[in-house]
Amino acid sequence: MGEVIKTYQMDSKVQKNRWLILIAIGLFTFMSTLDGSIVNIAIPVISKALNVPMNQSEWIVSVYLMAVCIFILLFGKIGDLIGKIKVFRWGTFLFVIGSLLCGFEFNLSFLLFARVVQAIGASMTMSTNYGIITEIFPISERGKALGLIGSFVSLGSIAGPGIGGIILAHFGWSYIFWINVPVGLITILMGIKILPEDLFFRKETIDYKGFLAFACMIGSLFIGIFIGQEIGFGHALILGLFAVAILSFVAFIRIEKNVNKPLVDLSLFKNGLFSVSLFCAFLIFVANFFFNVMMPFYLQGTRGLNPSQAGLLLMVFPLVMVIAAPISGSLSDKVGRELLTFIGLALTTIVQLGFVFIDGNTNIAVFILMTGIMGLGSALFQSPNNAIVMSSVSKKELGIAGSLNSLARNLGMVFGISFATTILYVAMSNKSGYKVTTYLADQPELFVYGMHVTFGVAFVICLVATILTGRRLLTAKGKSA
Repeated sequence: MGEVIKTYQMDSKVQKNRWLILIAIGLFTFMSTLDGSIVNIAIPVISKALNVPMNQSEWIVSVYLMAVCIFILLFGKIGDLIGKIKVFRWGTFLFVIGSLLCGFEFNLSFLLFARVVQAIGASMTMSTNYGIITEIFPISERGKALGLIGSFVSLGSIAGPGIGGIILAHFGWSYIFWINVPVGLITILMGIKILPEDLFFRKETIDYKGFLAFACMIGSLFIGIFIGQEIGFGHALILGLFAVAILSFVAFIRIEKNVNKPLVDLSLFKNGLFSVSLFCAFLIFVANFFFNVMMPFYLQGTRGLNPSQAGLLLMVFPLVMVIAAPISGSLSDKVGRELLTFIGLALTTIVQLGFVFIDGNTNIAVFILMTGIMGLGSALFQSPNNAIVMSSVSKKELGIAGSLNSLARNLGMVFGISFATTILYVAMSNKSGYKVTTYLADQPELFVYGMHVTFGVAFVICLVATILTGRRLLTAKGKSA
């Protein structure tokens, strides 16, 4: 076979196709991330079509996010052992099959099963995408490449309500899932032609005990959060689920410390740069999903826009991000990643404060401007932050680092959705004097009050992230001085 190629940078064919590889991986990253949020806007339609109550149909969103978070670390570890590209290929296949199954209008149980299949495929691609790109691109282009992947991630995460609204305006709800099939097949065919073979195979046992403890922790935590929103967080069942989550977390830490080949090498978190960057990524996705939850209510309920109009306005955020993220990635290779992340978070924090003051009379142009600035801030932060995360670990840890990065994002999405709705309804209930668990069309001012409180919390979350990033910037300047 000739000389063994040690790295993808030494393979001329891989380097020739590296940008096509990035597009193929980016398209699938976009789709798998999109499916965590696109279903939200279709829940009322699906609920009616399948004849199930709204509280049950919410699990169509929840089960996908839960399954992604449960499996993402496992596949990151498997990718480090048998090859990230192999895991990515199988993930694309499973995701397309799951998307096809999701569109069949049988019953809720079948749809939830299909969503789990889809989520397992998504977790396989999410856990390996950053690692593949980091291995393929030379360090001089890595920031730009990770910035582009970041733009696909951000576009998928935030564009769900906008794209979903446009699809529902012209097609049935099945097409929210079926749109993935042709795009997925094109991506799979591109992958067959341009994705290289994995360079290594390590025979190593997998920490299944750690995986089971982690799965139990995530499952009990999320189920507790989602059911707790309906029956109250003081209910005995919810307290029991949270207790199981805490015990599972303690068991997971103990297993990881004592097993020879852990699912997650906890020494990674001794790396301050890695830990802070990961935590800030989590916080920014929490804040972004406060926006994602609030604004469909605000635009359609308070402002009286139809789903299509609201969807177009919500597309401002992801469109700015998809333009700015690769530019941010390129700049990060030249002016410094820490500075850009700080500027990005500062802009995002200011906008969160601005959202505290909008109401039913705010000029739509002001809303568009603020949303665009928020998209710019997120792009300036996420691209260089992804590069910091992936560049702060060794080559053999790229798979698990990429998985943890994706896990932080998905946890941010889940906590953002659950915290935003919880804060909103608690604030509305306190203001009205009775329990409120939905948008009240005859009292739009009540929602606006709750929205202001919710964005006040988002401001605090972003402020914490900005302070942490500012400290990271000062530390980096101190080392370079």
